[in-house]
Amino acid sequence: MESKKRFFLKVTAVFFLVSWSSIAQKDYKLWMQYDKISNAEILSKYKASVNGIVSLENSATAKISSNELEMALNAMLDSKIEVKSKIEAENSIIIGSESVLDAEIRTQLQKDLTLINEEGFIIKSILFKNKKQIVITGKKDIGVLYGVYSFLRLVQTHQPIENLNIADAPKTNIRILNHWDNLDRTVERGYAGFSLWNWQKLPDFIDHRYVDYARANASIGINGTVLTNVNANALILTPQYLEKVEALANVFRPYGIKVYLTARFSAPIEIGGLKTADPKDVSVMNWWKEKAKEIYKRIPDFGGFLVKANSEGQPGPQNYGRDHVDGANMLADAVAPFGGIVMWRAFVYSEHDANDRAKQAYAEFVPYDGKFRENVIVQVKNGAIDFQPREPFHPMFGAMPKTPLMMEFQITQEYLGFSTHLVYLPKLFQEVLESDTYQKGKNSLVAKVVDGTLDNHKLTGIAGVSNIGNDLNWTGHPFAQANWYGFGRLAWNPYLDSGVIAEEWMRATFSNDEKFINPVKEMMLKSREAVVNYMTPLGLHHIMDTGHHYGPGPWVSNLSRPEWNPVYYHKADKNGIGFDRSKKGTDAVGQYAPTVANIFDNLKTCPEKDLLWFHHVPWNYKLQNGQTLWNGLALKYQEGVDQVKEMQTTWKNVKQYVDPERFDEVEMLLNIQYKEAKWWRDACLLYFQQFSGKELPDGVEKPTQSLDYFKSLQFPFAPGN
Repeated sequence: MESKKRFFLKVTAVFFLVSWSSIAQKDYKLWMQYDKISNAEILSKYKASVNGIVSLENSATAKISSNELEMALNAMLDSKIEVKSKIEAENSIIIGSESVLDAEIRTQLQKDLTLINEEGFIIKSILFKNKKQIVITGKKDIGVLYGVYSFLRLVQTHQPIENLNIADAPKTNIRILNHWDNLDRTVERGYAGFSLWNWQKLPDFIDHRYVDYARANASIGINGTVLTNVNANALILTPQYLEKVEALANVFRPYGIKVYLTARFSAPIEIGGLKTADPKDVSVMNWWKEKAKEIYKRIPDFGGFLVKANSEGQPGPQNYGRDHVDGANMLADAVAPFGGIVMWRAFVYSEHDANDRAKQAYAEFVPYDGKFRENVIVQVKNGAIDFQPREPFHPMFGAMPKTPLMMEFQITQEYLGFSTHLVYLPKLFQEVLESDTYQKGKNSLVAKVVDGTLDNHKLTGIAGVSNIGNDLNWTGHPFAQANWYGFGRLAWNPYLDSGVIAEEWMRATFSNDEKFINPVKEMMLKSREAVVNYMTPLGLHHIMDTGHHYGPGPWVSNLSRPEWNPVYYHKADKNGIGFDRSKKGTDAVGQYAPTVANIFDNLKTCPEKDLLWFHHVPWNYKLQNGQTLWNGLALKYQEGVDQVKEMQTTWKNVKQYVDPERFDEVEMLLNIQYKEAKWWRDACLLYFQQFSGKELPDGVEKPTQSLDYFKSLQFPFAPGN
């Protein structure tokens, strides 16, 4: 009996291990599933077009390119394609940078090579010695790697490869993830487990996850990573930790990824033994110059520093009566001899300014336009408050033509339900990038500010606050992987369409079946609007609960700083709701170009999606659909809940196209999202109803709990806090 029991347990354990492994593998592979192509016709065409791989280079990056191409094509085509160093067969894929190409091939590509920059690539069908071939090349081997991933994307998404003629290059030169990771492996606003970086085991233990992290980023063109939290710890700049950073840099380098660090402004005091961190003090300047030399001796391609200064308690130049220019330029001078840059964050606000938090970054930075060193780029959040479900574009975009501005998006969902809510963020990113600043008249898009074309800036970039942790699926939610993917694609090209990106991601991650693609694409594209509707409709903002930002808290009014309290932002009273930023209010509209300011300032022309951001509006105000503001607000909350219900239905209807493990995972998460959408609706409407004094309109479900119940909820261990 005991032997049978042991056998049963052993078999069960093996079955569990195999099942767990298959789940982990699907989730872990992200958008690089490389599943065998099941469509016989497409498979036959691909096999006829690809007979071999020819790699003309031997650098570490070139080997990664050939290995990835070999592994992926063999899996997708169910073939045994080998990598060779010489061109022998017809229909080979020839990979190598421009300098190693045969003269006959290079002649055919002369015009194409003028269309790309140092990181760009060409994928082209050619005739070489009268034989059909496909060439993937670039000016450097990193361009070839990007080209390989682009080619594999074509195969993954079942695109034709018979007559290729592609020339592509990134439109921004810094495409970077900001990890808000702490040295104890906690992640501020991280909802996918602990930090990837195991500082205790580094530098001697190199987790294979570091390699796969680099692969994933390279596959979407991300070329930089800030390893540490903007709420910085000076210890990362000590020799003990720089040795560990060096080990990571060595892993990432062949994938074209530079390492950056956050610089704590008070580091000269905390780890340098100085009595001051005054950027005008010679000893401080010299300390940073010596620290830069130390870093670059270990990591010759170190990217530079990201700095959060004089914001939310972080030290900075203002502690010494200096300004942002003094601080940024001092650090810029330290890294300039080595080709480094400084990304100086514009996220600043003060409890001493009772006027309007939304105006403060503009007020502090715009007067310094043109005064920063040429290797300084000012990093600006997409909106003037703080990564809300919806914000108008930040007024600094279009207001500093002499200064490179870097977009900062948040990929992690701090204010968007964490990793339990399905929210497709490239839709938000695209909305911001398409916004028109009118800096130089119509079509002065935010995207043109960011990519440098509006003001002829050479230093350009887009940063994304990472949503990555050590969870098996990297991001805590299978669909949150699409936000990492989509960020990379838009950082490469800020003019891409979020719908196209969604379809790419779905085909590479789940299925090419149109019966899956069409409904799930629609679900993804509507998901961001759904979360706005059930959290912050019609321009409401920052009404999340305090500290952890989990769930609704429009009633919070007891925090020490006024601008930390939700009541500061919605200003609900018996007369109406909303923050008056019109010319008659705080005049935040005045920070935009006149054309934009006039649109936002007028109650009739202000887009209703931004209405309560710019105006305090009476409860009886008539919206464009004829509803009163109160009824329209309530119906928007209900619409958001209904949209999540539709998402649940959509997902159930595509069950046959998804593996059972990931289907169940998403289904459970959607159940949580539906439950929490109703929580948001009920808590907010009960609270605002105290001021409107009006009944809920027909079509809005009645709350099943009291306002006191919602106020009583506590979440002391919410993740990422």
